Amino acid sequence: MSIVKVGLIGIGNMGKTYALQLDKAQVKGAELRAICGREKQSAWVTDNLSENVQFYTDEDTFLNESEIDAIIIATPHFSHPELAIKAFAKGIHVLLEKPAGVFTKNVIEMNEAAAVSGKTFAMMYNQRTNPIFQKLRSLIQSGELGEIKRTNWIITDWYRSQSYYDSSSWRATWRGEGGGVLLNQAPHQLDLMQWTTGMELKNVHAFCHYGKYHNIEVEDDVTAYFEYENGATGVFISSTAEAPGTNRFEVVGDRGKLVIENNELTFFRLTQSEREFNATYKGGFGEPECWKIDVPVKGEYLGHIGIIQNWIDAILKDTPLLSPGDEGIKVVELVNAIYLSSWLNQTVECPVDPDEYLKLLNEKMKS
Repeated sequence: MSIVKVGLIGIGNMGKTYALQLDKAQVKGAELRAICGREKQSAWVTDNLSENVQFYTDEDTFLNESEIDAIIIATPHFSHPELAIKAFAKGIHVLLEKPAGVFTKNVIEMNEAAAVSGKTFAMMYNQRTNPIFQKLRSLIQSGELGEIKRTNWIITDWYRSQSYYDSSSWRATWRGEGGGVLLNQAPHQLDLMQWTTGMELKNVHAFCHYGKYHNIEVEDDVTAYFEYENGATGVFISSTAEAPGTNRFEVVGDRGKLVIENNELTFFRLTQSEREFNATYKGGFGEPECWKIDVPVKGEYLGHIGIIQNWIDAILKDTPLLSPGDEGIKVVELVNAIYLSSWLNQTVECPVDPDEYLKLLNEKMKS
């Protein structure tokens, strides 16, 4: 195979972006062959894409007759696992828009189907192409920061007005999206938090406020407290109602603190291990010497197109995936734990029971 014939299902805001990138040959080794969407969207396809791009309104016909090798799924959240499973059954490679799903039960089934198919499966975690987070991950994984003690991410800089939520009936509903800020805006940060640190969560105690600042039924304000398997703790704060918002990620370790804010990476590096200083220092008041280092970050942030190109290269050249599809479940597990903790008003172990979570989610959707 020298060219991957790509299909796209779902042509909302992101789907249209992917379609244009592919149709304009911005992804090497890929050719857009078919799109599946609603009948009223056919005019956009005709007006904006090449004549050879086929348009379908029925997903089964699309999968059976379009003769595509690979598919990008950019539909509403609930349909992600179901469509991916159908594609794997047809021997089609899959790139899945975030989140991997709404609840872990069918995400687990999707990952199993992907493994059986042997096809290339990737998640659209485009922030993993950002050099600043790649550098952060490298510093942590290389041991420069030492043992991690704490993570803290305040991510409140995606303000949304009531008119945004009123623009579509499915927005900010349990039945339409399966959640609010955690599933719509925050999956990238929840993924990066786990991807950069490499730590496994032990338990979560969270506080979600539902429709606190907007006339919606899902959460628009969240504070979650984490405990990790290594004993570290973490806090994640997110909201769509703060202006101006904040985006600050801190990771504290035995050898100092790494901070990302305003697209800059700063390393407050200790010249001595804090644990060693604590055990040996005899002067009472005092603390380890610290150097403030503005870490140089090189490279281009490729964003969504970088993930698509990496996926195509993995299909054609067996290039390692930057964002493997089976890792998508980590964010869904974390989101499910945050919601469950909030609903039960108690600390929950990670991962939560898939059946218990789905039962409570169904009750939310019914009401």
